[in-house]
Amino acid sequence: MDSLKFGTSGLRGLAVDLMGPPSARYARAFLDYLAGRGLLQAGDRVLVGRDLRASSPAIAEAVIGAIGAAGALAVDCGELSTPALALAAQEAGAPAIMVTGSHIPADRNGLKFYIAAGEITKADEAGIVESLQRVAGVNASDAPALAMPEARTRYLDRYRAAFRPGLLAGRRLGVFQHSSVLRDDLAELLEALGATVVALGRADHFVPIDTEALGATDVASAHDWVKAHRLDALVSTDGDADRPLLADETGNFIRGDMLGILTALFLGADAVVTPVTSNSSIEGLGRFSKVVRTKVGSPFVIAGIGEALRDGAAVVVGFEANGGVLLGSAASIAGKPIAALPTRDALLPILSVLAAAQAAGKTVSQLVATLPARIARSDRLEHVPQERTAALLADLGKPALAAAFFSGVGAIASVSALDGLRFVLKSGDVIHYRASGNAPEMRCYTEAGTVERADALLAWGLDAAERVVRT
Repeated sequence: MDSLKFGTSGLRGLAVDLMGPPSARYARAFLDYLAGRGLLQAGDRVLVGRDLRASSPAIAEAVIGAIGAAGALAVDCGELSTPALALAAQEAGAPAIMVTGSHIPADRNGLKFYIAAGEITKADEAGIVESLQRVAGVNASDAPALAMPEARTRYLDRYRAAFRPGLLAGRRLGVFQHSSVLRDDLAELLEALGATVVALGRADHFVPIDTEALGATDVASAHDWVKAHRLDALVSTDGDADRPLLADETGNFIRGDMLGILTALFLGADAVVTPVTSNSSIEGLGRFSKVVRTKVGSPFVIAGIGEALRDGAAVVVGFEANGGVLLGSAASIAGKPIAALPTRDALLPILSVLAAAQAAGKTVSQLVATLPARIARSDRLEHVPQERTAALLADLGKPALAAAFFSGVGAIASVSALDGLRFVLKSGDVIHYRASGNAPEMRCYTEAGTVERADALLAWGLDAAERVVRT
């Protein structure tokens, strides 16, 4: 269990460390924590879902066994997206456990925990870890789980009801299927909305798609597919479908925070909540009454959504730089209501951006061009132990060392330590370093006024950091 830890969204670690007793123990700790808070009684339902990783069925089986052993009733929702499971838990007033490693490599996996009100908080995570010490041995139950196949279809019905039939008529859309758990449902829903759909890149093994650090092969494939199939857009998600991917009619992928801004505008949000890593054009746009900046991770965004609601905001949209949108309040789409779903969701931004482009009579690239020209980029250094990242950040926290480190790209104007270290240079350019909360990776984010400068800063930032953390 050495690799298992809570990160920006749920528990993550090596699949071999999670398989069997460890996953059962974490599930039992979660239920023990809920029971201690009066949120779970004997015989209550607990929903379970999973993604398409090879290790997920066995881990889900261990989780289901632990639920039965705790005296609760396991409900197997099968293979479905994380937001679909969250919606089912919300509607059922029940807790849930999702078996998924999201976008991280195939040799890893994880658990995401939900209470009836939504995603767990950082305080809940601490409570689960405390309960873990009290459930050292967990006996599995062989009590059969109930099945809830309608959890998947209820999620699709949510969007069928909110977006009118035929909305995307005349649009030719590619669906990059790879191993996304939503791959078939996404194609089905787009067709129901009137689009002509071309299925592409389906995989029979798990493919880790990180929406903040796409591989060169995926980028090249997008350009090739869009050209070869004359697509108006190419869409996809990460493994558990809580992060969207959308490439425009030229094959260029739209950054997740740009998708979030466009979604917030489409929904008429008066308050936006997003991590410090998201593009600063949000404030420059001047279209939102309140902008709340947070640390990276959906629990922090959810806390910020609560702050905005308490301050009187009517329509609150949260999103992360990875593109996942959290609908923090009820909203309406062309007069049709849509209920709050405060967990990361890939479908809402995909459909919102496509619908906004259609309504404006624009291509996706033309729609994106209506936003302020502030270019952001991000990537990562893989296989970097967190202690190496921490050592670099500690050095960069010293003004003299930071000034020397950045001397090749500019003088430092200000520094934010909200999450990692975000340096704003006197030129207005930004370079931001932070440790990944989910994997042994170091993240680098840049922002500038032009594509060329943002790309150059990213290349410089990764190279400069690598020279330090690899030594």
